[in-house]
Amino acid sequence: MSTLGVVVPAFRPDRRRLEAYLRAVAEELQPDVLRVEIDDPRPAVLEDIAGFGIPIVETNAVPYRRGKGAAITAGFEALETDRLAFADADGSTAATELRRIVGALDDADVAAGSRRHPDATVTSHQTLARRYLGDGFAWLARRLLDADLYDYQCGAKAITAEAWETVRSHLYEPGFAWDVELLAMAAALGLDVEEVPIEWEDKPGSTVDPLSTAVDLGAALLTARHRSKRIQDSRFHDAIAATRDETALVDRPNEGRGGHGQ
Repeated sequence: MSTLGVVVPAFRPDRRRLEAYLRAVAEELQPDVLRVEIDDPRPAVLEDIAGFGIPIVETNAVPYRRGKGAAITAGFEALETDRLAFADADGSTAATELRRIVGALDDADVAAGSRRHPDATVTSHQTLARRYLGDGFAWLARRLLDADLYDYQCGAKAITAEAWETVRSHLYEPGFAWDVELLAMAAALGLDVEEVPIEWEDKPGSTVDPLSTAVDLGAALLTARHRSKRIQDSRFHDAIAATRDETALVDRPNEGRGGHGQ
């Protein structure tokens, strides 16, 4: 029987929403570890999480904002399970849908939840600005990356431990672009990526600024394409890389990895 670890990255989470989601994930998926990676926590938030009384929950907090990608990477590196998954702390991806995403690893190396798949169900939509930006980004990503998906940014994905070992040293993006980079690198490395249409509900209170995030994602998309081509031995992209000094996330110092166990 396989083991499962779930990481929930969080920045200034709503306490009640986080507690409800952690309880739902613990009940629905019954993971071996449910790890909250929290950036710049408000006072007493660690005590609040401890007070939830969920035995499998462990918490790792850092006093600054690492970014979503860096937080998930730190969480995955701390897990020792056969399967790794993450879901955004706002609960937009219901625990039942996260279970389906993890289940797709029976036949794939990487499973990505999808809000834009024709078979997906969206019960509460984002603002028009975020929807148009997201649709435009997905259209462009399909044309630039080896991963041919409808949705690259849905905040719920799963990966086998073996696939994580293959892709981990190719991830550099500390923020929201990490999702895109994970899928791009996985496809470039020949891993089997499966898109899982889900039921999804937009939650208010996002910390994402649509315009600045769109600019950052656009730049990250071009970088992901560049790194994909390097993996595939493009001499042109190797020449570009020779002018850069980059360090993968797993090789960067992370003062928060020790964490606060619960």
